[in-house]
Amino acid sequence: MKKLCQLYEGKAKKVYATDDPELLIVSYKDDATAFNGLKKGTIKGKGVINNQMSNRLMARLATMGIPNHFVEELSERETLVRRVEIVPLEVIVRNIAAGSFSKRYGVEEGVVFDEPTIEYSYKNDALGDPLLNTSHALALGIATEQEIETIQTYALAVNHFLRTFWEEVGVTLVDFKLEFGRTSDGTIILADEISPDTCRLWDTATGEKLDKDRFRRDMGGVENAYQEIMRRLETHS
Repeated sequence: MKKLCQLYEGKAKKVYATDDPELLIVSYKDDATAFNGLKKGTIKGKGVINNQMSNRLMARLATMGIPNHFVEELSERETLVRRVEIVPLEVIVRNIAAGSFSKRYGVEEGVVFDEPTIEYSYKNDALGDPLLNTSHALALGIATEQEIETIQTYALAVNHFLRTFWEEVGVTLVDFKLEFGRTSDGTIILADEISPDTCRLWDTATGEKLDKDRFRRDMGGVENAYQEIMRRLETHS
């Protein structure tokens, strides 16, 4: 597979064309941002961990019938993926109150929900990624009703798998963000990444945060947290 020109550079990844129009190469960076890019920094080794963790989880999800963009890990930082048109709908699945949910609704962080809750936000940095509901998404032409139903079904299935996966290594999945895309034939598949950048992961025994919140909240020990969550993933594999 030949790597061609860079097509895009985002906050955490670069995307390159290949000699196959249906395939792209994603390269993970160590750059870190928070609060819609207002806070910037570097987490050493983050790109390697996020790439390898996401690939392992995506591969497992594919065996469970959750189609996704993962094709092949090319190096510690680069992965071959299926080309998709990203649906501009961020999907947040929450099992426990934390972060913006707690602030928005005045709920103490750590309150466990009876059932997982799903939020949608409009993937638009200029607007601050505002929350929206299904009616808004339909009115804006972001996705069809059938696509939203498919996305929700996949999101809940991913949550069930991830909660069980992390429980087995002493980690509690608090919440996480997913993104989906359309393939060239219009099929909805899981895209982007699953990593400590996109998930809140707490040590089940101590409540210690093992994710990007350590960067957001200036808690220190960010690199160690990422390394620890990767170590636990490797013990599970």
